[in-house]
Amino acid sequence: MNKKLSFAIFGNEYQVKKSAAAQTVLTLLAEREAVVYMERLFYDFLTEEQGLAVSVAGTFAELDFDVDFVISMGGDGTFLKAANMVGDRNVPIVGINTGRLGYLADIPDTEVEHALEMLYDGDFVTENHAVIEAELVVECDGRREIALEHALNDIAVLKQDNASMITIGTRIDGEPLVTYMADGLIVSTPTGSTAYSLSNGGPIIMPHTNVLCLTPVAPHSLNIRPIVVPATAEITLEVESRSHKFLVAVDGRSEKLPETTRITVRRAAYDVRIVKRSCHNYVDTLRGKMMWGADNRT
Repeated sequence: MNKKLSFAIFGNEYQVKKSAAAQTVLTLLAEREAVVYMERLFYDFLTEEQGLAVSVAGTFAELDFDVDFVISMGGDGTFLKAANMVGDRNVPIVGINTGRLGYLADIPDTEVEHALEMLYDGDFVTENHAVIEAELVVECDGRREIALEHALNDIAVLKQDNASMITIGTRIDGEPLVTYMADGLIVSTPTGSTAYSLSNGGPIIMPHTNVLCLTPVAPHSLNIRPIVVPATAEITLEVESRSHKFLVAVDGRSEKLPETTRITVRRAAYDVRIVKRSCHNYVDTLRGKMMWGADNRT
């Protein structure tokens, strides 16, 4: 007899391809009498735009309840959104890739049935991936506001437009490191090392390495290079800009801040649990996604 499991399903509204995969997942879960909840925007997309008959126990805008598993259907962007909403609830996330590259969402949509079978059979492993938090202290007009943001991949400080570069004073555990003159600076986790940081020349870091990486974006000086620091480090950033504003991007979610904002980045008190197939490992994924060793000669 099947175990009674509950699921929360995330997706996005940009690819019609997702609707077919979602229908397959819902049909298979209904056969197992699973309790299924769906993110409201994805539900509206499937029912109103794709015309699918979707039967779920409920919809949600915020994941403020417990389930056994979260299923992310899309690419890594959808997975990051799901991870942000799961937060510290310690719910394992299954990433079904209906996007493009898919480092985090690494289960192909052609293997949906096998993926669900492995959940019910317990034939999977969960990996704990470090999360970082940014403490944003904004002082403006005599007021002081503090906000906390969390990221599985990276937190980036960036210039807000096509104006000149910004200046980023950087301290590690209170000690001055360097003042970057650049288009921005990325603080990434090992998980995020293959994302924005990599495209700016940062190193690939194995997921369970207990470090963080600082990667400048288009630095003014050629001798400025990425640096890897312990995950226990507290990184303080102070920004100066000619426009007196800059952007902070947290796993791609960006907002504009005044240059009076002080940012402190540190490892968060919780990890994100990611479901992986027992027969796959990070090195296999890396070789496949990077096509290392592939010979394209005809």
